[in-house]
Amino acid sequence: MTMARMLTVAAAQLGPIARTDSKASVVKRLLALMREAKALGADVVAYPELALTSFFPRWYFEDQAQIDQFFETEMPSPETQALFDEAKRLSIGFHLGYAELVDNAGSKRRFNTAILVNQQAEIIHRYRKIHLPGHDQHEPWRAFQHLEKRYFEVGDLGFGVVNAFGGLMGVCICNDRRWPESYRVMGLQGVEMIFIGYNTPVHNPPAPEHDALSNFHNRLVMQAGAYQNASWVLGVAKAGLEEGVMQIGQSQIIAPSGELVAQCSTLGDELCVARCDLDLCLSYKQTTFNFERHRQPEQYRLIVERRGAQLPLQNT
Repeated sequence: MTMARMLTVAAAQLGPIARTDSKASVVKRLLALMREAKALGADVVAYPELALTSFFPRWYFEDQAQIDQFFETEMPSPETQALFDEAKRLSIGFHLGYAELVDNAGSKRRFNTAILVNQQAEIIHRYRKIHLPGHDQHEPWRAFQHLEKRYFEVGDLGFGVVNAFGGLMGVCICNDRRWPESYRVMGLQGVEMIFIGYNTPVHNPPAPEHDALSNFHNRLVMQAGAYQNASWVLGVAKAGLEEGVMQIGQSQIIAPSGELVAQCSTLGDELCVARCDLDLCLSYKQTTFNFERHRQPEQYRLIVERRGAQLPLQNT
């Protein structure tokens, strides 16, 4: 009889970060959560999307220098080195979302990025957000902006999967979780755990009728992604009233069955922890979602051939 592959993970939800908060002060909060996670037996701790700063795409800036203050030009950076040092001391892995500025021979590129770091404090996986929500021009009618399309490029690394922590790990970010393709591409690489950081406002200015469903939609897409791809999903929020914008919480850990196994109950800095058996993925990967046996990819060509919906031709 083979031994179960157990991985204890902690979703490290963050409460609000003010625009004036220094990155050093945020790292102190991350360190406190990391130490608490280790004390609770976690092998890996996961932080949210853009975990080092306030969610800056809610503001319209014209001065590039104002924008770039939110970005990291290296990782670890001077402010985040302490996080890597403590992770190595504690022998704990972590997932971290941040704004990444890449300078290639004077050509600057900006991404909404997340990394996986192993228990030796080595970066082993990097993902750059692909499904950028929002808009790219100033829309002053909004209660707040959502300018990810202005401040970031579409990610260029794809939905990769890495062998780490005793299993197959993947990453996506925030709005990616709403798109089934994000999970499926990783599922087709055998993914067994997906880390998802998010900053999700309760209010959706273009569609306020969705506001009452924000938490439901958050659970719905992650539970569906977990079940349909036979993978654990770890969703972690930056939550609470941040610079006048209320953001959802409900950081959670979801089993390959789609069942919720742990969830945060506040909108502040909080951990939820679960001991995850990666082998629970197998009964779904080998039966209901045995891709090799049941998928019919030749019937799905529209998924990659067509970007927007087109109505079928009508018979006359």
